[in-house]
Amino acid sequence: MIIGNGIMANALQSYDEENVIFFASGVSNSLEKEDSEFQRETSLLRSVISRNPGKNLIYFSTCSIYDPTKSESPYVIHKLKVEKLITEICRKFIIFRVGNAVGRGGNPNTLINFLKNSILSGNKLMLHNNARRILIGTEDIALFINRYMKNFNNETVNLAYPYQYSLHEILSQLENHLGRKADYETIEEGSLYRIEFNHFTENFFSEISPDEYLKKLYCSYL
Repeated sequence: MIIGNGIMANALQSYDEENVIFFASGVSNSLEKEDSEFQRETSLLRSVISRNPGKNLIYFSTCSIYDPTKSESPYVIHKLKVEKLITEICRKFIIFRVGNAVGRGGNPNTLINFLKNSILSGNKLMLHNNARRILIGTEDIALFINRYMKNFNNETVNLAYPYQYSLHEILSQLENHLGRKADYETIEEGSLYRIEFNHFTENFFSEISPDEYLKKLYCSYL
């Protein structure tokens, strides 16, 4: 059962199972501040869990939880509350904290979509020189879950390509892909934060380098 109709829900279509709830209808904009949007997700989640007590819930949270610069973000605070709620009311679950998801289309405010649209429109960017970001393609999220889901039970799992990209790395490769130069300035802001990945994630991505993975993402989705 797939709940939602966005880029994550679309990537999961091939792996739909009757006894698994893929909850892909959460708040997608990490800049969201409207409490009504957060309440909508929480209400829908409670309803889905209560109607399907015997099914395994797959919920998508965020690795931004580890970013100290985002600890006061309404989006991060909401995700932590939802994670806690799931552990309290759901009998069987896996919470995947995913990195910056890259997919075809979707929210224009996601990192890669924002950078791409800024380059193509000629808008000036401010790059945080010390910031690092972790990325993952939506199809890789779906494939990983299908392959390893049975290895987890009532756990929280960090899921992303296990490398923290600088914004310069992300932007430079995107410039090459689009054949356009970005207009940007750098400021000494941002932070590097530690994220631990399990051996399933390490093995899943072991045969592709960070540079090759960026190229794969851009060629697959942009």
